[in-house]
Amino acid sequence: MALSDVIVAPETRDLEQLAGDLAAWLSGKMPGTTGLTVRNLAYPRGAGQSHETILFDACWQEQGRDQVLGCVVRIKPQSFTVFPDNLFEEQYQVMKVLHDGGHVTVAKPLWLEQDASVLGKPFFVMEKKQGRVPVSIPPYAREGWLKDAAPAQRRVLWRNAVEQLAAVQKVPLDQLGFLKGPAGAEQGLAQEWNKYERFVAWLQEVEPLPFLDDALARLKSLWPKNQPEGLVWGDARIGNMMFDDQFNVIAVMDWEQPSLGGALHDLAWFCVIADTMHGPKSSYGAPLEGMGSHDETVELWEQISGKSAADLDWYEDFTQLKMTCTGVRLGHLRGTPMMDEATMRKRLKVG
Repeated sequence: MALSDVIVAPETRDLEQLAGDLAAWLSGKMPGTTGLTVRNLAYPRGAGQSHETILFDACWQEQGRDQVLGCVVRIKPQSFTVFPDNLFEEQYQVMKVLHDGGHVTVAKPLWLEQDASVLGKPFFVMEKKQGRVPVSIPPYAREGWLKDAAPAQRRVLWRNAVEQLAAVQKVPLDQLGFLKGPAGAEQGLAQEWNKYERFVAWLQEVEPLPFLDDALARLKSLWPKNQPEGLVWGDARIGNMMFDDQFNVIAVMDWEQPSLGGALHDLAWFCVIADTMHGPKSSYGAPLEGMGSHDETVELWEQISGKSAADLDWYEDFTQLKMTCTGVRLGHLRGTPMMDEATMRKRLKVG
């Protein structure tokens, strides 16, 4: 089996049974249709490590004509929970705000089902986009369509990606009140900081991780002055974007950890991922020619968002803490050993 054929979904199920359950449910959502069936079910390849996500086509007849609607069902995780916060419904609501307002290019959210009796867990359905994703398995910088693309094509992709990243900061926050955090950390940096303080504490219910406490203390001692408000996407990277054949973004995906934590978190996450996947710090060979540099990304983001990226280095260090927390949690879930503590401390600058 090739790496590109690997399914990385956290949980899988009988797709034939799922087809019947979805068809019965969709019949109630789509009155006026006849002969509704669900076909072509498949798990995405090389992506989707936190939610069970399944592609399918809904097929029916309406007024004597055959109809097909490409869909994606995203099912709430239950035992394989990567994050301490359950933001499943908020994920759907954010996508609705983004799509309905035309703020960011996202797949159209279609239905949210909170009744767990239908599929065993709550779920939502959105439209299926047809395009290509720079997947992590195998790493897109090592093989695949982006590796094989011309530098000019990669340049189009990079610019489109940064434009969408910056567009997230144009979303009116008064439409996102449902994302407010707990008392004392309702929004801004306080909200995102509170989330990861709790994440660290949650991880240490399994094992002591003093290097995470040290990293929090270091970041707290260097608290940034620049704290621009804004929506946090939560996993800002080209691997969570879908592109058409012209290398334009057609969908920004995976809104599972949104917050009102501020504008610079996503830019920092995007830059750290870019540097390590296809930039100067890449583990997969020479940097991909045509992809914008760190400085070019920051300059374009500032130009489009209208916000300052001052103190970005602090947010990039915070990103390293966030990624370490996620990596440790995935290790706990999969029973795999984490990176040695010395390496962790070096990454978190608490050696």
